[in-house]
Amino acid sequence: QVRLVESGGGSVQAGGSLQLSCLASGYTTNNRCTMAWFRQAPGQEREGVAGFHRDGSATYAEAVKGRFTISGDNANNTLYLQMNALEPEDTGIYYCAARHACSEDSLSVGSYAHWGQGTQVTVSA
Repeated sequence: QVRLVESGGGSVQAGGSLQLSCLASGYTTNNRCTMAWFRQAPGQEREGVAGFHRDGSATYAEAVKGRFTISGDNANNTLYLQMNALEPEDTGIYYCAARHACSEDSLSVGSYAHWGQGTQVTVSA
């Protein structure tokens, strides 16, 4: 059974930085494809932020390119999201997700089978 646990959220002022972590269990080398970060602002749909693929490559949403960096530590089964130059528009609940099939858009909500409980990120102006 895959379990994802996020940590590292908090409140910062615009221009600040935060690093999110996602500890994965049950997501083994044989069945993994992409792990990703999504976010959901109040009253908005959940959207993809960044995906980390099994070959080590990454995909980013246009809104975060150049500011966010996704990375993974296979030895510790942990996914990270380094967020710099944060903006109030980055406020929301950030979710870690994992999928097994690689055939769809890596930032598509519907292609992910496993989700963490989310961690709140609040950026004030």
